[in-house]
Amino acid sequence: MNSPVTVKLLIADDHPLFRAAMCHALQNSEGAVLLEASTFPETKALLAQDTSIDIVFLDLGMPGSEGLNGLSEIRAEYPDVLVVIVTAQDAPGIVQRALALGASGFIPKSASVDCIIDAVDTVLDGETWLPEHISATTDASSTLDDFSTRLSLLTPHQLKVLKMVADGLLNKQIAYELAISESTVKQHVSAVLKKLGVINRTKAGIAFKNAMRTDG
Repeated sequence: MNSPVTVKLLIADDHPLFRAAMCHALQNSEGAVLLEASTFPETKALLAQDTSIDIVFLDLGMPGSEGLNGLSEIRAEYPDVLVVIVTAQDAPGIVQRALALGASGFIPKSASVDCIIDAVDTVLDGETWLPEHISATTDASSTLDDFSTRLSLLTPHQLKVLKMVADGLLNKQIAYELAISESTVKQHVSAVLKKLGVINRTKAGIAFKNAMRTDG
């Protein structure tokens, strides 16, 4: 008799009660192995330690992650890990940007246990899961040419450089922080501008911050 397939799920949320509710909702799923993280650095540490994690349920408001930054980092560094956004914010603009950045689903924190289980099954089947009231007003294909989509073309190093550019760091400071040469930083910046279709680092930084926003 074949043993059930193991599915490793990481619940990344800073609210203990919500993590407990998610664990309760998922504990009876066949083959589910549950992990928990209360901060974004802890989430990344678990992903680095355990390459068998299948899905991350990511709260947008976790400590250490601003807006959609956490989603973009995970998708850039761990492209094989599926990310399902779990949040109280479900404005269409946020949902569209999250989908463009590679989210595999979007679960409101008010979702029922049945909805959460259905979301897991749908995502594991390779499809995107959205609750009915969101999917009725959200067209993921409409964001294919959006700046957020172009962000997915960046390598992990390029994404790190872009974040530092957006924070106002100079090439010399970025080189120091990443322990690389200034010429390498310049190469990364040049590649970033080309991939994002912007003319200078200032516009790249502003566009990045706008894409990461979750206030509408």
